[in-house]
Amino acid sequence: MESASSSAQEARKALGKRLAEIRVTAGLTKRALSESLGWHESKASRFEHGKRAPTERDLRDWCRACGADSEADDLVTTARGIEGMYVEWQKMEGKGLEWAQKSALPLWDRTQHFRFYSPWLIPGPIQTASYIKALLTSIRDHRVLIDDVDAAVEVRLEKQKIVYTPRTFVITLEESALYNRIGGTEVMAGQLGYLLSAMALPTVSIGIIPRDIDRPLMPVEGFFMFDDHTVKVELVSAHLTVVQKHELAMYARTFGELHGLAVHGGAAREIITTAIESLG
Repeated sequence: MESASSSAQEARKALGKRLAEIRVTAGLTKRALSESLGWHESKASRFEHGKRAPTERDLRDWCRACGADSEADDLVTTARGIEGMYVEWQKMEGKGLEWAQKSALPLWDRTQHFRFYSPWLIPGPIQTASYIKALLTSIRDHRVLIDDVDAAVEVRLEKQKIVYTPRTFVITLEESALYNRIGGTEVMAGQLGYLLSAMALPTVSIGIIPRDIDRPLMPVEGFFMFDDHTVKVELVSAHLTVVQKHELAMYARTFGELHGLAVHGGAAREIITTAIESLG
């Protein structure tokens, strides 16, 4: 992904545009605003062009100087969201995997319609405990994190209960995800067996994209959509949150196209069964 933090940068530019509109509405030049706040003029300019992230105090001072105090809280909320758009794993998981798992709970709680596309692993809502533990252990070892895997697994398992609530989960997997032996043969056998069981859940729809079909789409990264307001992408170095409307529309369209390539029902079960048999 050439510009993984592009969503955050675009959001900073949008925030800067709002700041400029507030200033212009107040009839202030950048110089006049800066002088009233004791800033160098270049500071205001960098904020407006999205080249520097304003602090909460900067935003409240800006609104006060422009006679727009009523705008401050909304701007602060927007800025906090931007800072969370592109977060390196080291920062997100610095407090441990348990904390990282818990940090996702509010988003899951307020989401009604989940759309997951995964090219290489079985996604969270339909993972077994053994698969989760193998996956999180691999992450712990690779990223050299504190050892709280067991606690993180418990959080993930508790979060999975959401599939038994009145929500919808549309999951599209590449067939290749069925062959990546995370945790070894026994763990994968259990995981694939559970995948067949999960297909019977009324809230869950699982589709498999056969690996031998002609591909009209370029390969894309795995991504998770939460209603129509948020997309999460797990990169090698960081965790990306997409909230810009035009980018959300691109992901929604792409998911629809990928979903259209997948087989469901009996055809999907047959593919999963073949993967189980391949484990020997």
